[in-house]
Amino acid sequence: MLTPVDPGPSVVACSSCRRPGSLASGEPRDGARLLAALERVQASDPAYQGIALQSMPCLFACGDGCTVHLRAPGKIGYVLGRFDPDDDAARAILDYALHHAASAEGQVPYALWPQGVKGHFLVRVPPAGYVAT
Repeated sequence: MLTPVDPGPSVVACSSCRRPGSLASGEPRDGARLLAALERVQASDPAYQGIALQSMPCLFACGDGCTVHLRAPGKIGYVLGRFDPDDDAARAILDYALHHAASAEGQVPYALWPQGVKGHFLVRVPPAGYVAT
């Protein structure tokens, strides 16, 4: 059930997310479309190469799809959702992930948040062995 992945800075995208009313028969799910957008945008800019893209079939945030989890060792992680599965959302997510990876504890100053992630934060997750104060 668990698959080992690179433990470094990453964006885990829910590949099975669906936004309400968005799934037409035979079309890829919105989560798979967001993952494809993340891969496209990452491939277009070498600055994003230090952020691993990882896929998981469900993040259990079904009411808020498309959903991603941003994480890095020893840092506060974040679950974000309610994205459109497009390149603009992917770029905002990856831009935030760069700031997150560069931060000391995972807290990115609001002034550095890309516009495209504002209003999309769902959960703040403390790293194992810590709580945020």
